[in-house]
Amino acid sequence: MSSKNVLSSLEAMLFAAGDPVEPTKLAEVLNIDVENVIKMLGHLEAMYDENGSGLRLIHIDGKYQLCTREEYSDEVRSLLEIKKNTPLSQAAFEVLAIVAYNKSVTRSFIEQIRGVDCSGSISGLIQKGLIEEKGRLDLPGRPLVYGTTDRFLRCFSLNSLDDLPDLPDEEKKEDDSQTSLFENNSDNNQLLTENADKNTDKVLKTEGAQ
Repeated sequence: MSSKNVLSSLEAMLFAAGDPVEPTKLAEVLNIDVENVIKMLGHLEAMYDENGSGLRLIHIDGKYQLCTREEYSDEVRSLLEIKKNTPLSQAAFEVLAIVAYNKSVTRSFIEQIRGVDCSGSISGLIQKGLIEEKGRLDLPGRPLVYGTTDRFLRCFSLNSLDDLPDLPDEEKKEDDSQTSLFENNSDNNQLLTENADKNTDKVLKTEGAQ
């Protein structure tokens, strides 16, 4: 298969998939090495950028996905009659940050940190596709465990959770109670808020009509 055909095949598969796809899966379908697939995906990404395409190729936790560029979000919204998402409340951002920085948590863990009932915020974040149920702990009551989604990574323009901004005073946080996550941490909350407002439109594609 020629390089041109590989590029076209990758483009077609990613467009049809909609969701992020692992390069190993693409390599399996094309029957070529993963290294070659990743190399060709790099060419595809550069091609979109150089040609000023309305599409772009993004990386999400080691996976690849096609999406529209944020500068064309108004036109896409108008065509698909998509309403702008309701901004997250401060409470929702705090819950989301707790889940993201701890990777997987229970509701009781979140509520212990915030000191208030968080069922409403958790439900809202699940509806927006930013967090999801990851399973249950093998403890009395079998509590649900929550974690972030690929949509969360797209909205905040992150390749993985390792790209989250560093929390201040890490050593102090380890010694103090976990409520220090949001004490004197307004800068990180503001950074997360600004990134979300700026990057949410990057998820606009076929599945964006939610």
